[in-house]
Amino acid sequence: MVLLDTHIWLWWLLGDGALTPAERNTLDKLATERRLAISWVTVWETEMLERKGRVSLAPNFQSWIEQATIPEIVTVLPVDIDLVFAQRKLPEYFHGDPADRLIAATSLLSGYPLATYDRKIIESGVCDIWSA
Repeated sequence: MVLLDTHIWLWWLLGDGALTPAERNTLDKLATERRLAISWVTVWETEMLERKGRVSLAPNFQSWIEQATIPEIVTVLPVDIDLVFAQRKLPEYFHGDPADRLIAATSLLSGYPLATYDRKIIESGVCDIWSA
């Protein structure tokens, strides 16, 4: 299983962003094998991006999210108290962004490598980083 950071999930599904063709193909393959996951934070973060006009989701946010989170595409990992405890264990120097903290904590708690281009997360070394 691979956990997708919000930008990776959106780039993959919207067909834009910095993903290489090899990364896209690998994500497609992992999806057919039901080996992709996102944190519930990714859904919330996507709503915030859509509300601010930074992403456009057709025909609308709710329909797009309902289709993008079907189990045949991705497993949505829920929030629980253990996730809150896990993010509190991140080092002081780690990313200050709450969404990134929760996504990294989700990677740690689940044991799934994180697919991300976020330099702060990668350089922190707190979780395993996926590569295609």
